Amino acid sequence: MDGSIVLGRSQRNRLLDLYRKDPSPCVRLRAHVILLLSEGHAWTLICAVLFCSSATIARWKQRFEAGGIDALLTERGRRSVLVVWAVLLVTWVRTLTPCDFGYCRSRWSCATLALVLRDTRRVRASDDTVRRMLLGQGMVWRRPRPVLGPRDRGRTHKLRKIRELLRDLPPDEAAVFQDEVDLNLNPEIGCMWIPRGEQAQVVTPGTNVKRYLAGSMSWRTGELVETLGPKRDAALFVAHLDDLRRHFRHYKVIHVICDNARFHTPQGSKVVRAYLATWGHRVKLHYLPAYSPKDNPIERVWWHLREQITRNHRCASIDELVKLTLAWLEEHGRFKVEGGMYQRLKARAA
Repeated sequence: MDGSIVLGRSQRNRLLDLYRKDPSPCVRLRAHVILLLSEGHAWTLICAVLFCSSATIARWKQRFEAGGIDALLTERGRRSVLVVWAVLLVTWVRTLTPCDFGYCRSRWSCATLALVLRDTRRVRASDDTVRRMLLGQGMVWRRPRPVLGPRDRGRTHKLRKIRELLRDLPPDEAAVFQDEVDLNLNPEIGCMWIPRGEQAQVVTPGTNVKRYLAGSMSWRTGELVETLGPKRDAALFVAHLDDLRRHFRHYKVIHVICDNARFHTPQGSKVVRAYLATWGHRVKLHYLPAYSPKDNPIERVWWHLREQITRNHRCASIDELVKLTLAWLEEHGRFKVEGGMYQRLKARAA
């Protein structure tokens, strides 16, 4: 095999520069091959020193002779073909599911993509090759964020009525955002700092015990009123309404903005209907659009509660967890009403 290659001084210097400084190991290898060929070394020696095949030497020698040094900087052949298939894989991942191809899979994995690529395009690629193809197209393997699919058709109208209520709220009336949160003796697992290479453990009691906290956040002050109960039902909701009535006893009317849970409505609960028959002149219920937890600012309070208290907790009993939760709420004091819609109302009122 003829390995004669003649290099000019500028070519040799540029190849040396690529061999020493180029960030791509593939480009450094190609430059090294051409430099060794130009020195007249045998192909068998080059294969032994660089741990490559004679086909690799022949390929890059031919590319160099046809296109010069610039030909060493670009990939052709298999890699360019892989880019084409990678674009197709990204299209499948973004627009289709394995079920569209007749496979009983709920999501795309590298193995599933390799299988579909082989069966539909007769292209054989390993799982690792598929992974590299996706990474090369800017795709990452990451947990998605759940979002609610259904939308309330009356969403715009309901939110407009709530905004008008808050904007025009008389001084002798109060408005609160209400919701419930569950407290579990089995801790929710969250991220934590641990030494690299180790797996942290969170001890759980095994048998879960629950308590439910009904809470309301004042629109004006951000103070929280909470009621504890064993179940998330109409009895807890009515007990909480009674706590609100006593807490805001100096206000003529208390407007409670809550979600559409069945036990929150007089149509769904006899207990709520009976309570409103007695105290409906002081307690007014207003319902947020269905499937819209983001429109209730107290959800952010529960998010902070989970992040700071209930995730990875080490409480030995549910009473200890309840005590810790109530202490955190008391220590925090008033909460900020978060949410773009309500922030604009606050700024306008100020």
